[in-house]
Amino acid sequence: MSLFQSKAWQDAWWNVWGNTPGFQRISEGKAGSSGVYLDCYRLFRCLPVRCFQFVGTNYRRLSTPRTEYNTFCPDPRSHQERELAISEMLDVEAWGEAVFRDVREDAPDLQVMEKLAAGRGWLVRSVSTDRAYAIDTRGRFEDYLANLGRNTRLKLFNRRKLLAEGGSIELQNAWPNRVDEFFELLNRFHRQRWGGDCFNGHSLRFHKQFLRQVGEEGGAPDLSLLTCNGQVISVLYNVCYKGNVYNLQSGYIEDFHRKIALGTLHLGYSIESAFRNPGVYGFDMLAGTGKNDNYKVRLATLSVGLQSIMLVRSPLLKALYRLKDRLTSG
Repeated sequence: MSLFQSKAWQDAWWNVWGNTPGFQRISEGKAGSSGVYLDCYRLFRCLPVRCFQFVGTNYRRLSTPRTEYNTFCPDPRSHQERELAISEMLDVEAWGEAVFRDVREDAPDLQVMEKLAAGRGWLVRSVSTDRAYAIDTRGRFEDYLANLGRNTRLKLFNRRKLLAEGGSIELQNAWPNRVDEFFELLNRFHRQRWGGDCFNGHSLRFHKQFLRQVGEEGGAPDLSLLTCNGQVISVLYNVCYKGNVYNLQSGYIEDFHRKIALGTLHLGYSIESAFRNPGVYGFDMLAGTGKNDNYKVRLATLSVGLQSIMLVRSPLLKALYRLKDRLTSG
C-alpha cells in the first residue's frame, strides 16, 4: 500500500476536485485500493463520453498533483479474487472508455484488465509509460554511498563540507507550524526555475488537507527546510508513510553556488535520515525527471515501470481511436 492509496490522499483529492461537473464517485479508496469515479464530459464539445478513472487522476479535463501506484485491490489477493473484484467494478456503471493511469507494470491488475478486454471485445490502448525510482534504505548509508558514482557521491554528500564553509547549516521541519511559509518558498523557488508556481490554489488546498489528515493513518510529514545562516536555501516535501519516505516535491535557490547542486545535496540529508531510521525501509523518489537530466537514475537502487492504459467499450469511440492510431502511426 502506497501513500497515494491512503484515505488522507484519496479523500483530500475528492474533496477538492470531486465537485467538478460530470464527476460521480463510484467507490472510495480504502485499505490500499484506489477509488474509482465516472467522468461524464463531451469530446470535441459534442460527443458525450462516460470515462471511468482512478480517484487522484484525470485524463482530459484537469491537471492535479500526480497520483501513482494505482490499484483496484490491496495485496495480497489471489488472481481469481482480483479478477472478480475488477470485473465487478467495471460492471457497476455503463461507460464508453476507461483510463487507468500509473499502474505498476508488475501489478496483476494489468493482466486482469487485458484478459477482460480480450474476452469482452474492448479495445486496449497505451496512454503513456513512465518509470518510478526508489532507494532501499535497509542497509548501511556508507555502503550506499560507496556504490554511487564519484560525481554523484560528490553532489549528494561530499559537497557538505563546501556548503558548511558558507555559514551555519541547519535542517528544520516546517510541519506543523510553518506550513504556509514552506509552500510559499516552494512556489517561489519553482517560479525562479520553471517560470510558474508548483501548486496553484486548488493544489495547495489539497496538500494542506492531506497533510492534516495523514497523521491519523500514521503518516509523518517532513517539510524539510535547509538553511544557511538562517536563510532557507532549499526545501523538500517528504512524507513518511508505512515505513517508506515519499519525496513529493523539491525546490531551491538557483545558482546558489556554482559547485553545489543544492537539490541533490538536500536529498542526501533526507536519504541519510531514512537509512539511519530503523523504522524506514525505503526512500521513494517517484516518477519524473529533473530539468536537465534524470538524476534519479543515478541515485536509485530500485525502479519500476508505470503504465497508463485505456479500455474502450463504445463502438463509436473504438472506431475513432483506431482511426486516430492509424493516422498517428502513418
